[in-house]
Amino acid sequence: MLEDDFTYVIRKAFKGLALSPGEAAVRAGLPEKAVLAFSRGNFSAEVARQLAPVLGLNADALAGHHSYLPRPLNFPEIHRLDLPFGNERVNAWLVWTEDGAVLFDTGYDSRSCAAALAGMNAPPLRKIFITHGHPDHIGGLASLRADGDFPDGASLTVRTCDLSGHCTPASGYYIDGLSLPVLVTGDALFAGSIGGCQTPALYQHALARLQEILAPLPDCTVLLPGHGPATTLGEERAGNPFL
Repeated sequence: MLEDDFTYVIRKAFKGLALSPGEAAVRAGLPEKAVLAFSRGNFSAEVARQLAPVLGLNADALAGHHSYLPRPLNFPEIHRLDLPFGNERVNAWLVWTEDGAVLFDTGYDSRSCAAALAGMNAPPLRKIFITHGHPDHIGGLASLRADGDFPDGASLTVRTCDLSGHCTPASGYYIDGLSLPVLVTGDALFAGSIGGCQTPALYQHALARLQEILAPLPDCTVLLPGHGPATTLGEERAGNPFL
């Protein structure tokens, strides 16, 4: 399932634009009660299409969000560690080749990520990369140890990019050397949504960073988010209201 349903999407947009449901209703030509009902879970494609332009969202994506789900990831080199975070879940991603393994984020507590890795028949852990410093992504770091550099001629390359906004600083990671291009997005981008931002300025910054980073990438790029399922850029261009 998605990390955010459509109600979270519009609440994040309201906050990012410093816009109340009543103000949005006036601008969209909708009754305030219709917008309030929509924001509380009463889905309406008609309301979604009228409200989306006011919120700067993709109207088709918002109108279809209640049934949107990316295709399951079928990529044997990529393994999702679906880890506990209180009553919620958080992702770590293990990417491995014959040269070794790379881990992206480490979960919330000191034990769950290490336990998950111990149960996998993975090659040596060469590197650990952290997308951002929120506790649910760094809590397992102290219990893990990486084995050092990849051997000369290794096929895997990891490059960093700035995906700040939800958290500052925050990094995304391009992975080259697999059968498809991969971008680890952390909490900057989820399937069907983005990470929440504390201020309108950070919200605009987050959207600008995503636009710059994603624009040159092909639709086949696999996206690995900090919460929720993996997705592809092509699916997000069609199904994510923030894109």
